[in-house]
Amino acid sequence: MPVKSLLLPRILLTWFAVCAFAALQFACGGGATGVQTPVTPGQPSFTHVVLVVEENHSYAEVTGSSSMPYFHSLTSQYGLATQYFADAHPSIPNYLALTTGLMETLDDGFSGIISDDNVARELVKAGKTWKSYAESLPSPGYLGGDSGLYKRGHNPFTYLSDVQSDSAQAANIVPFTQFATDLANNALPQYSFIVPNRLDNAHDGTLGEADAWLQTNIAPLIASPAFQSAGLLIITFDEGDQADISHGGGQVATLIISSTAKKGFQSQTLYQHESVLRLILSGSGVNTFPGGAATAPDMTEFFTGH
Repeated sequence: MPVKSLLLPRILLTWFAVCAFAALQFACGGGATGVQTPVTPGQPSFTHVVLVVEENHSYAEVTGSSSMPYFHSLTSQYGLATQYFADAHPSIPNYLALTTGLMETLDDGFSGIISDDNVARELVKAGKTWKSYAESLPSPGYLGGDSGLYKRGHNPFTYLSDVQSDSAQAANIVPFTQFATDLANNALPQYSFIVPNRLDNAHDGTLGEADAWLQTNIAPLIASPAFQSAGLLIITFDEGDQADISHGGGQVATLIISSTAKKGFQSQTLYQHESVLRLILSGSGVNTFPGGAATAPDMTEFFTGH
């Protein structure tokens, strides 16, 4: 086959990604317009919100896998978003969409500083606390590049100007080992962002290994009295299979876990990462949402009373 023929699909795919990126950034407007969809009446509030992000597997791979019995057990007990799509390929724009409501970059090697509004800024403004618990993080407050099984692109808080310019905020980036300590001491922040390492998030490891990691590290959270009282856990995947470009980043499995979540509920609503960002903040009592989260669909349908 001629070289030109081989290059054409790649060129078209790149063109599609750039156009999708530009369209979303334009639609979101960086939050500059100030347009905010009001929070749905009856939005539940939580004393602790936890987000776990897994890696690079499509909805069909995860929901059809016999290697994830623990994940499937959660699906039957809580809520599953069956029409949830990532924003783009590669990983980093999805992590940033979960944090700023904007994809910000399509460069997986991005090392710049982001000054856009973000989840940490809005939580701090509201007097709330947050931490990023990163497995294999070299040291507390580490803002540098990849190291061993730790990948910086999976830890979006390290790019924020709020964190880069404030040592007190940088101190909220801690090794994952701190999570078990904080849970045991009833000292979890309002918002916990959990970053498994490259093996445990299914990036380099298997879905079975990711499932075992979830059962070992997340089951104690769900069983804790504080979580059962008023906690919210969200488990999602950053992006789908690379071949799936539906809605930008492909279809992924997303679980909504809470004592107030409808048992076995399966949503048919189209959601993307901006809706999870909106849920994190609205569930924390914050009603100002960064970027695309300002007008993203609410996820209140997952909870009893809706």
